[in-house]
Amino acid sequence: MIKTLHKMAFAALLGLLMLPADHARAEVKEVRIGGQPGLPYLPFTIMERFKLIEKHAATSKLGELKAVWITRAGPAELLDAMLGGRLDMIGIGIPALVTLYDKTAGTSREVKGLWALQSMPFYLVTNNPQIKTLRDFTDRDKIAVPSVKVSSQAIALQMAAAQAFGQESYAKLDPLTISRGHPDATTALMSGSNEITAHFSSSPFYYFELADPKIHKVLTSYEVTGGEHTNGILASTTAFYTANPEVCAVVRAAEEEANAFIKANPREAAQIYIDATNDKSRSVDEVAKMVADPEVNYTTTPLNIMKIATFMYQTGSYKNPAKRWQDLFHPSAHDLPGS
Repeated sequence: MIKTLHKMAFAALLGLLMLPADHARAEVKEVRIGGQPGLPYLPFTIMERFKLIEKHAATSKLGELKAVWITRAGPAELLDAMLGGRLDMIGIGIPALVTLYDKTAGTSREVKGLWALQSMPFYLVTNNPQIKTLRDFTDRDKIAVPSVKVSSQAIALQMAAAQAFGQESYAKLDPLTISRGHPDATTALMSGSNEITAHFSSSPFYYFELADPKIHKVLTSYEVTGGEHTNGILASTTAFYTANPEVCAVVRAAEEEANAFIKANPREAAQIYIDATNDKSRSVDEVAKMVADPEVNYTTTPLNIMKIATFMYQTGSYKNPAKRWQDLFHPSAHDLPGS
């Protein structure tokens, strides 16, 4: 009798082990995704508008998946929410990804990128007519960036300074930087009535600023990196990615469909963005021009990741260098022609 029970138990255990992975461990039925305001997150807007995640889930092994979209003002709130288990995926910049990779690798809270959200440049613009290059900035100038020393724009400014003044002088302009959100920095720069004389701006704010004849461009981040670079990255914890590979595959397929829609229908995408944000300050034609800008590329392919990550390592921003861009990303992006 005991032998019979042992045989039955063994057979039951063997049966469980032989079950397909999706039977052994169910994936989530709701994926919570966090982003920030602005055109860099236009694919999120399109995915939500057309329920593309739900659409792709319906034809996958999942069958059903609900997407919950959360918008927050800055990356710190998003990161806290993901590490606290309230969000599953969030949009962050390259410096934040590199820093998180360094601090969380091998831990239960390990964070890596899933794939890129888009490539977009940053524009360093100024209302000071005397400033033509970085060498023209003086102690009387203040350069607004989202966060001093750590934001994507702050790192781009350090890279530009290293090229202009020498690697050892990469932080030469750091004392001139001041932390300001893009909307506030744009208002301050265009008013011309305060200490801010320059802004390392992102889309769509540099379009607004450069429409003012008193403001001109000093340089772009694409010039600094020698070509197109990723602006935003969709990231998740390794724990979530490992437990939900099919969910991640569905989200990537949905984003790629959204990207294709944006490229094929920039004016319709612009209208959807205006409707979603209730921003009536710009016409559809104006926003469509921003969406279709040749410098903007809505793509999942990570670009120029290693150039930025290597610079950050050389300047002591983190200790454990990534040997290749794939080290910073989950396998979900490894088939892409990244750099």
